[in-house]
Amino acid sequence: MTWNNSLTQLLYIDYPIVQAPMLGVSTPEMAAAASNAGALGSLAIGGLSPETAQQLIRKVKALTNKPFAVNLFAHPIPDQFSIDEFSQMNTFLEQLCKENGVPYTPLSIENIRFYSYKDQLDVLLEEKIEIVSFTFGILTDEEIRLLKSRGTILIATVTSVKEARLVAATDIDIITVQGIEAGGHRGTFLEHDHLPMVGLLPLLSQVQAVTNKPLLAAGGIYNKAGIDAILALGAHGAQIGSLFLASTESAAIESYKDAIQQSVAEDSILTQSFSGRWARGLPNLYTQAVDSSGISIPPYPVQNSLTAAIRELARKTNNCKFLSLWAGQNASKAPRKSTAEIIRQLVEGN
Repeated sequence: MTWNNSLTQLLYIDYPIVQAPMLGVSTPEMAAAASNAGALGSLAIGGLSPETAQQLIRKVKALTNKPFAVNLFAHPIPDQFSIDEFSQMNTFLEQLCKENGVPYTPLSIENIRFYSYKDQLDVLLEEKIEIVSFTFGILTDEEIRLLKSRGTILIATVTSVKEARLVAATDIDIITVQGIEAGGHRGTFLEHDHLPMVGLLPLLSQVQAVTNKPLLAAGGIYNKAGIDAILALGAHGAQIGSLFLASTESAAIESYKDAIQQSVAEDSILTQSFSGRWARGLPNLYTQAVDSSGISIPPYPVQNSLTAAIRELARKTNNCKFLSLWAGQNASKAPRKSTAEIIRQLVEGN
């Protein structure tokens, strides 16, 4: 079955399905497989160096000649942060790791390097990327004009009506409406102190009232019935991430895949413990220790840098107790199948 609408026509895809960008889990192989299967694959490059981003983009290009999106983290880099918070968290993590036999070398402030999406724009232009999505913010008017002048299709992420109104006033083409059910980081960029907690369906209706732009629905969708439902409610397509977590092309370690398949919807939590930004995932020893300690968590991307070595070691040792287990409320539905097979099931409904 082929769903043909304004979104599929705009993106030159067969089905109104977008494989969500999931930094650290989605891969060039996943993005290419999704695009080759008739959906829109997405490559996440948020926070990566321009050189690494370019290598990943070229890898996707080598695997598909179909359209795919490159996803940016469109947040400002903090020009200052609390040294006391940084030092206290460094000490806390060192002690937590020591108590659990996990090697940890305290991070020096001088060794932190943050890469902004602004550092990556030249790569996007050089590689002639046709579709750019972004989260954690929106591009400047000048950046939007620059990309649009090259024919680039732009996709923004919102988690509230206030954010949707702001995006609707720009020349951005498509809006991803992210409900609270969605796994991974919240795309919130206006209400940092008061996290929007609106579910996908009511938020979708609210956003429809303020814009005529095509809408992608994201959060908890895992089957054809879910896609049919959001299309019936006025969305133009579905962005789906957690369903691909256990796929053949996923970079998730085996214990991560096991954890999500054994979980139930009630297990997932919202935490800032790994990155400094609110994100939905499964609790583990690390999140429980940090969240129950009452310690002040440095902002993103400072906290993300502090935990980077811990997460990398956890990946190498298949230790899901110290890894960010990002997952949506229906992540347990994720099958151990190829990306192409998962998309086929979404389309055929079996």
